[in-house]
Amino acid sequence: MDKHSDQKRAVQYLYPPIDPYDQQMLDVGQGHRIYVEQCGNPSGIPVVVLHGGPGGGCSPTMRRYFDPERYRVILFDQRGCGRSRPHASVTNNTTWHLVDDIEMIRRTLDIDAWIVFGGSWGATLALIYAQSHPARVRNIVLRGVFLMTQRELDWFYGGGAGRFWPEVWSRFETLVPEDERGDLIAAYHRRLFSGDMAIETRFARAWSSWENALASIHSTGSGGESPGDYARAFARLENHYFTNAGFLEFDGQILAHAGRIKHIPGTIVQGRYDMICPPESAYALAKAWPNADLKMIRNAGHALSEPGISAELVRTMDRIAGK
Repeated sequence: MDKHSDQKRAVQYLYPPIDPYDQQMLDVGQGHRIYVEQCGNPSGIPVVVLHGGPGGGCSPTMRRYFDPERYRVILFDQRGCGRSRPHASVTNNTTWHLVDDIEMIRRTLDIDAWIVFGGSWGATLALIYAQSHPARVRNIVLRGVFLMTQRELDWFYGGGAGRFWPEVWSRFETLVPEDERGDLIAAYHRRLFSGDMAIETRFARAWSSWENALASIHSTGSGGESPGDYARAFARLENHYFTNAGFLEFDGQILAHAGRIKHIPGTIVQGRYDMICPPESAYALAKAWPNADLKMIRNAGHALSEPGISAELVRTMDRIAGK
């Protein structure tokens, strides 16, 4: 889960724009090639950035949370989205494929261990990767925690968040017949994978708009209209992962396996008024992971671009770098 809205409001806290010094398409197998870039200092502290969604893709703004003199920043578009190919494909596209891709990137770039930085779905993936490869993670920095539980999906797609935004929820819900509204993830799934491009794009835009409308605490309820290609990849991948419960072995797996990362230092940056990923997940994670420092940001919602969240993330990365 993630969208990148209102980024200009947080720009004062970020480092200046920077271009990559390395860009490549990495063949990860199973017919997928993923876009990978590096920026900053090639000899700096390595940090891998995990974008949200699934399906959101990375953006140039994500480079700017790190001091380019101190960090070697690695960004990539996960399978099926952004510049990775094939676009919007869910074939051979699971959480465990992504974990393997992260490891392939690490080995390809000859990195022994790195900082893992992720928000929303990127936080989910960061935790699963760290629990799978704890020896390769030196620090974890998370934003807008999503633990990939049924409780969280029920909140956002079962009407919980809709009680705060009834007019926006109505637009999302009434696109499908009344007898299908008991399971909107399934109802949208049928249309996002209908094989009719016009229908897929229409419902992809509605899916993306519902999430984007609730991302910022300053939202007016307008989710805008994303470009068709972006919306289709975002919605199809996100729906695919949520339909399959994140491909986890059981509900609540991330918290149950928190002991695997108990030795890794971490920081959790969470918006107090996050409507997409409510703070209870971040709080539960912090209780299960005593080595993590929970920073609850007042007057902030879910978006990476919330000023308070951006400021805290930059402070955190500066602190880790020893500034």
